[in-house]
Amino acid sequence: MNPRPLLYAVLAALLLGLGVTSSASAASRLNIRGAGFGHGVGMSQYGAMGMAREGWSYSRILAHYYTGTELGITDPNRPVRVLLHTASSASFSGASEAAGRRLSPATTYSARARSGSVQLISPGGRVLASAAGAMQVSGPAGLSTGGRTYRGVLDMRAGSSGVNVINVVNLEQYVRGVVALESPPSWPIEALKAQAVAARTYAITTSKGGDGWDQYADTRSQVYGGMSAETASTDRAVAETSGHVVTYGGRPVTTFFFSTSGGRTEDVENVWPGGSAAPWLRSVDDPYDNASPRHRWRLRSMTMGQAGRKLSGLVKGRLRGIKVLDRGRSPRVIAAEVIGSRGRAQVSGATLRARLGLPDTWAYFTTVSSRQAKPSSRALRSSGERPIATLRGALTPARRNSRVRLQERRDGRWRTVGSTRTGRGGGYSILVTDRGSYRVRSGSAVGPTHRVR
Repeated sequence: MNPRPLLYAVLAALLLGLGVTSSASAASRLNIRGAGFGHGVGMSQYGAMGMAREGWSYSRILAHYYTGTELGITDPNRPVRVLLHTASSASFSGASEAAGRRLSPATTYSARARSGSVQLISPGGRVLASAAGAMQVSGPAGLSTGGRTYRGVLDMRAGSSGVNVINVVNLEQYVRGVVALESPPSWPIEALKAQAVAARTYAITTSKGGDGWDQYADTRSQVYGGMSAETASTDRAVAETSGHVVTYGGRPVTTFFFSTSGGRTEDVENVWPGGSAAPWLRSVDDPYDNASPRHRWRLRSMTMGQAGRKLSGLVKGRLRGIKVLDRGRSPRVIAAEVIGSRGRAQVSGATLRARLGLPDTWAYFTTVSSRQAKPSSRALRSSGERPIATLRGALTPARRNSRVRLQERRDGRWRTVGSTRTGRGGGYSILVTDRGSYRVRSGSAVGPTHRVR
């Protein structure tokens, strides 16, 4: 039996009442843990997958996440206009006609913007035709541009930064290009059907208001990959739900969705401050979301200097910590304070997520401070073995009676060699008897490293 852990526990208990000399060095680390991945509003994709595994139908899944809704029908042939990309010169193939010119589908052409017009350019660089404002490109099968192939037609429009390449497809063709990129094709069919209906509904209830287009092809709208993204399982999900949309009070409504809820979704107005409450976008329990690798997460701890640089412009003086002021029902962070040495600044959970690179706003912030000092003469007299230093500090937010472990770096690994409990105000102290590198740890939160000599 190794006697050192027992000795450290005895010494730590003694120190709670004995005190130490003044600090030789002091430092803090910010630790962040949390749950979920995404904005937290509407349907959790991993949660839907878990429900489908439990035998839930797609209609039941959608009714769970979108409170008080029913399924309705929309025109599956209505057009959707998607901005694929913008380029100074956009190449394409698979076309049989553009700007009134017959083309060879096997040949790669390009389009470029000049003085508000779009020019059709041959492989050799010759101008074949010009169209005022926009040029439509069509073909017998798929049209390829930007490394992907698309159904429908391409609408090449002159924009402020070059040519805007817009894919015009019907609603079902669009959803076929979305579902496989938003949910893995290997997921249960009922989860894929729920994704198809949510994607279809989102497409017809949102618009980015672009010049000649309504949707982006990325996460600013929905991830869309055209024919290149289609799979047999996701095509089946689209076909078996053709035209189905989510409705509230008989009208289609915006169906936000995201990856992982952490076990509960959030009220929409708590996620986007200033937004209006929506009766179908309420916080609901998400019992089968735990299949996600982001159901619970922990970021690596960082020094206060590293965290302060990430929060540059929000910290008054030097960063001391982050205090949560208000949480939603999930409980995602609504408002928090960034505490600095010269004052405090209030921020939203969304701002913290963006600045710190968090998967979600469902987050907890723990500051672990520690300082190395010489033991007091009383501690030296009371200990069974002569200690050479003490580590003392605090956990913030304060947690009384929390276990704090003393860890020593040995053979490239941190090994627990003693422990204590926090007192009032989250404070702790623990003796060190040997030279080496040490830190304290409480749960997943760790403190700074001290070299004891």
